[in-house]
Amino acid sequence: MFYHLFDYLQRCCDFPGAGVFQYISFRAAMAIISSLIISMLFGKRWIRFLNRRQVGETIRDLGLEGQLEKQGTPTMGGLIILTAVLIPTLLFAKLDNIYIALMIFTTVWLGIVGFIDDYIKVFKKNKSGLSGRYKVIAQVVLGLVVGLTMYFSGDIVIKEKISLNTNNIETVAAADQDISDKFSREEVKSTKTTIPFFKNNELDYAILISWMGKNARNYAFLIFIPIVILIITAVSNGANLTDGMDGLATGTSAIIGVTLGILAWVSGNIVFADYLNIMYLPNTGELTIYISAFVGACIGFLWYNSYPAQVFMGDTGSLSIGGIIAVFAILIRKELLIPVLCGIFLVESLSVILQVSYFKYTKRKLGVGKRIFKMSPLHHHFQKLGYPEPKIVQRFMIVGIMLAVFTIITLKLR
Repeated sequence: MFYHLFDYLQRCCDFPGAGVFQYISFRAAMAIISSLIISMLFGKRWIRFLNRRQVGETIRDLGLEGQLEKQGTPTMGGLIILTAVLIPTLLFAKLDNIYIALMIFTTVWLGIVGFIDDYIKVFKKNKSGLSGRYKVIAQVVLGLVVGLTMYFSGDIVIKEKISLNTNNIETVAAADQDISDKFSREEVKSTKTTIPFFKNNELDYAILISWMGKNARNYAFLIFIPIVILIITAVSNGANLTDGMDGLATGTSAIIGVTLGILAWVSGNIVFADYLNIMYLPNTGELTIYISAFVGACIGFLWYNSYPAQVFMGDTGSLSIGGIIAVFAILIRKELLIPVLCGIFLVESLSVILQVSYFKYTKRKLGVGKRIFKMSPLHHHFQKLGYPEPKIVQRFMIVGIMLAVFTIITLKLR
């Protein structure tokens, strides 16, 4: 909103200072400051409202230390995060940018799904909440919207890197003078993405169906869209499983958000894209404003969600932040880095899958179900071992920082 307003004022009136809104760095800084203020001020009032309405979490006794003390803690705090993300985005981002539009849709869509789930649990007193089937359907719908838009929209394009003939000194010299000459002048549709550890750092999904013949590229959406749906569903549910300790999901998501912001910045900047020899994605730099608001919202929510938590995010927050991270990574063509960047989410999900699978297998074979971990997800395993909750959260966040740094390094590890 402000971008368009001040752009108009600069063009028609040469309004003093209006030009500063042209800079992504300025608007990103304003977004993160605004989201911090909104989450902290709105959070205080929302928690007070939830306490008055006695909207408290119902805790099952799992034999974990300090667990019953959380009984009655307000939930549905995810609305604090979503509000603090959406308002700064609407104020400081280019609202006609297709990437911003998709991120706003993702935030609202998953926020509604998570809110319905929390509403059923809290107000309808149904501990099961929204059926898992409906959650998956909602995630599939989101994946279809994102995948189809990316594949068919003319606004989502890339610029191919031109392979210069190093024997032609004049060509190389010209490219050194003008970085834009190192990329194709035409913006093209592509199903390429970034793949770590490979020499050219790129993978075209169309290769996966090359067996269909010379026209295989025309049917790349048959493999691209299912992959998008799978990633969104997996990361959204992974974040949901990670949300089991005070500040764990929020803190790790903030770290992931900072990393994604850096990746969006360099991918949407032709100078950095050339220097790092990565895919140049026009107009994705605008996503920096959105992810700045996301990071600010997570940190602001952590003010109330850190141990001992004054509010829980509920599925309103956990489903949303996982979906936001997944869609954001897909839009900047960095989704294959998710297993590294979102390693905490991945390990938490795997611990549940392994625990359940091994229990069912041993019960079928031996008649008695056995477990790999003392309890799943993994953070509860360490809790069962006697580690205090704050120590587990802090150590998981340290691991998250290490994974984030390694993710950025992969851009040059080939």
